[in-house]
Amino acid sequence: MYAIIETGGKQYRVQEGDVLFIEKLNVEAGEAVAFDKVLAVSNGEELTVGAPVVEGAKVEATVEKNGKGKKVIVYKYKAKKDYRKKQGHRQPYTKVVINKINA
Repeated sequence: MYAIIETGGKQYRVQEGDVLFIEKLNVEAGEAVAFDKVLAVSNGEELTVGAPVVEGAKVEATVEKNGKGKKVIVYKYKAKKDYRKKQGHRQPYTKVVINKINA
């Protein structure tokens, strides 16, 4: 059984037991979170697609930790103008474990 959920402006195909790194949620580690925006659900033989979401479907997950990704260097440079600007960015994420798909 799998489901397609939307969170943080992105779509994810999830099954029970999957570990996901999603855009940061304001939830502490160890707490439960439910995803209501379920776009499609499949039980193996039958695929249910929502318009735009599947009514009554929910995916339950547990937050494992909140953290930051690896640093990405942003370097701006203009030739012959003595302009250089170096900046780093670490994208925050939330690591979740999918517990149950209710459809």
